[in-house]
Amino acid sequence: MDAIQQNLLEQVAGLHEIPAGAYNIRANGQMAARNTTANIDITTKEDCSGIDIRIKPGTRNESVHIPVVLSQSGLKESVYNDFFVGEDADVTIIAGCGIHNSGGGTSEHSGIHRFFVEKNAKVRYVEKHYGSGDGSGERLMNPTTEIHLAEGASLEMDTVQIKGIDSTKRVTMAKVAARASLVIREKIMTHGRQYAETDFSVDMDGDDSSVNLISRSVAKEHSRQLFKSRIVGNSKCQGHSECDAIIMDNASVSAIPELTANNIDANLIHEAAIGKIAGEQLMKLMTLGLTEKEAEEQIVNGFLK
Repeated sequence: MDAIQQNLLEQVAGLHEIPAGAYNIRANGQMAARNTTANIDITTKEDCSGIDIRIKPGTRNESVHIPVVLSQSGLKESVYNDFFVGEDADVTIIAGCGIHNSGGGTSEHSGIHRFFVEKNAKVRYVEKHYGSGDGSGERLMNPTTEIHLAEGASLEMDTVQIKGIDSTKRVTMAKVAARASLVIREKIMTHGRQYAETDFSVDMDGDDSSVNLISRSVAKEHSRQLFKSRIVGNSKCQGHSECDAIIMDNASVSAIPELTANNIDANLIHEAAIGKIAGEQLMKLMTLGLTEKEAEEQIVNGFLK
């Protein structure tokens, strides 16, 4: 891989070298490297572009890296990845996509990830998106995540997009069974005329299931953001969604929550807050010697941590 692709890998997956354990690295629409282990198998799909990742029951303390990098201007791809996580497994999956566009063509990656997490299994899923390059072509990224949690299963998802993506639509759908738990933490920053849309939809189908969706975002300059969340409680359950956004300059942010309780014991809550940086926060930091711009950067960085 060249220096540009290596930098993208570092940004989206923290990789300075080939990782230990199972991995599948995709570069410019082709498999660049792959490794499997005794407990984690990765195979290429036969009917479409993508891979199947199968994790054996009881697998513990193992990780899977599946980053994607695009450095060819004008390349557009859709990739379908399915994860089958066996009972009582406990694993970390690190994904992410980086696009470097130094040309005039539009570069686009659409990743469709489906998770089938079996009884009492635990998954931590980390997904970072990053864009770079000084070309006039756009960098588009449209991740779709479909989650099926069996009884007692849990999935924690951390997703970050803080630089370089011109347009993104992030769709997450989930079905949560009895005593299963889903936690999603999202962080987004947009600037220029970028657009970011988040669309969460969760069905809580089992007793004592729980969902916690947390989105934090910063919109600068003329960028636009749209946050939509839909939680349906079909059982005795706990559902919570939260959208906190800082708006700056001439940006625009919309939050559209939807809660539906189809069971008398469904406890559903949504919180949303959109506003500018408080003047007293700026003044406090400026009295310590920071300029207004430096103070804003400190507050934004702290907010997105």
